Amino acid sequence: MVSIYTDGREYQLEDTATYLDAAVRFFNGPGPAILVNENGSLKELRNPVTDGARVDFLTVYDPAGCDTYRRSVLMLMLKAAHDVVPGLMIRVLFSISKGLFCLTEGMPVTEDFLRQVENRMRELVDMDLPLEKESIRTEEALNRFSIHRMTDKEHLFRYRRASRVNLYRMGEFEDYYYGYMAPSTGMLSLFSLHACDDGFVLQMPSMPDPGKLAPFAPSMNIYRALRESVDRRTQLGIRTVGALNDLITGNINAPDCALYRPDGTAPALAGVRDLILVQEALMEKKIAAVADSIRKAPGKRMILIAGPSSSGKTTFSHRLSVQLRAEGLTPHPIEVDNYFVNRTDTPRDENGDLDFEALACVDIEQFSRDMTDLLAGKRVMLPTYNFLTGMREYRGNSLQLGEKDILVCEGIHCLNDALTPGIPAESKFRIYISALTQLNIDRHNRIPTTDGRLLRRLVRDARIRGNSARDTIAMWRSVRSGEEKNIFPYQENADIVFDSALLYEMAVLKSYAEPLLFGIGREEPEYLEAKRLLKFLDYFVGIDSSMIPANSIIREFIGGSCFGA
Repeated sequence: MVSIYTDGREYQLEDTATYLDAAVRFFNGPGPAILVNENGSLKELRNPVTDGARVDFLTVYDPAGCDTYRRSVLMLMLKAAHDVVPGLMIRVLFSISKGLFCLTEGMPVTEDFLRQVENRMRELVDMDLPLEKESIRTEEALNRFSIHRMTDKEHLFRYRRASRVNLYRMGEFEDYYYGYMAPSTGMLSLFSLHACDDGFVLQMPSMPDPGKLAPFAPSMNIYRALRESVDRRTQLGIRTVGALNDLITGNINAPDCALYRPDGTAPALAGVRDLILVQEALMEKKIAAVADSIRKAPGKRMILIAGPSSSGKTTFSHRLSVQLRAEGLTPHPIEVDNYFVNRTDTPRDENGDLDFEALACVDIEQFSRDMTDLLAGKRVMLPTYNFLTGMREYRGNSLQLGEKDILVCEGIHCLNDALTPGIPAESKFRIYISALTQLNIDRHNRIPTTDGRLLRRLVRDARIRGNSARDTIAMWRSVRSGEEKNIFPYQENADIVFDSALLYEMAVLKSYAEPLLFGIGREEPEYLEAKRLLKFLDYFVGIDSSMIPANSIIREFIGGSCFGA
């Protein structure tokens, strides 16, 4: 017999038992266990029990458990599609409406196809097939990827230092996945498929309410921005991390270079410096187009910029202001945070903690009055918020707008009309900015955009605020919760959606983030997340940051920006 400790109690099992056996016999939680935390390390339920281990069983209500569920449902869908149309290639592109947008290659998506795939998925759930893991040598994995025409995975693993690769099998269907998987298909019953433009969306449970499917209501503003970014990546020939690594290492002349476009034409880029210059030029072109739209829009005197944490709002507002000047306008930056209420009046959340992301943190009445007066041509004394004392102060700063002057307001609530109740809609031009897209690891494994923003924030907070990586990770769940309440519901109010992600940024952030993440000890609650991020960064070959221009959005995080900090 062996013993495990969970929920403060000791349980005994046969020495041949798995954690799945233990979960079935001893776990009583909100839904079935899908993963286990064994002595501070995540393990799949089919792993054998370790004698004396202290364990916590995780469900879809835990972030790691929810990720495991979504990853497993993705494999279920790919297996079902393979059964319906053998040899069909599907590319997972991005997240939309709490699901994953996918494209089929070589055949159109029809309602009949989606119905057949969803029916087959439910048949596989009823069969309760095991998701079997096999650890093989990297060289053997490369051979298998070649046989299955998974060239994206071939390129990816040429740059992996690990000597072994974990492959997963569902029946005869096998694939590689970045992360842990559920023990079997029987627990994967919550999903749906929806046609969307020329592709489809695989809808799955998601945090913070993983017990049900969110309504399928894609934001078309966000969708169009995402598709534009994906199309641009395809034009440049960089759709996966393997292709980026080929470019960084100078492998572009190899006959099987991942940079070659789908039509077989040669790469559009000559090297990594070329990539950086082209990416920055494309971003400047987009910012100039935004400024041109503002100039041509009659009566737009107030620019409102909002976006989630680490989207690059500060640098974007500076670069937009430069372009507005080039258009003959005079921009004036207004930080909504300067209108915070005094800290003694700050609202508290459901846990009794100060809720700095609530709309009630802003003195809406004063902000709206000042902005209305400015737009009416009056001179206004502007406040400065002292974050050390928690008090709003007046230091003699005043502003009066001229005929060509324009306000550029930045803050997380800027797309919420409740922030500007006294400002007529015809005066406002609203911009939503976020790092919406990242490179896919490979055809089926996408990089969550929240991972990119978390790494940006982790690097910036360590440099500017002296926060440890542990501190940043610890507060990230609260930050995300605030975004769900205060930012994402207002995306559709935007006149323009701006994607601030750069194709090369993870290769740059790698050298800054890794030392910070390695500083988190195994005994810390944030260790598991740090370990996951380190594994993720291991896919990338690093880039020397000296090649990054001083006005780049990524400079806001790594330092050296010409706009300060």
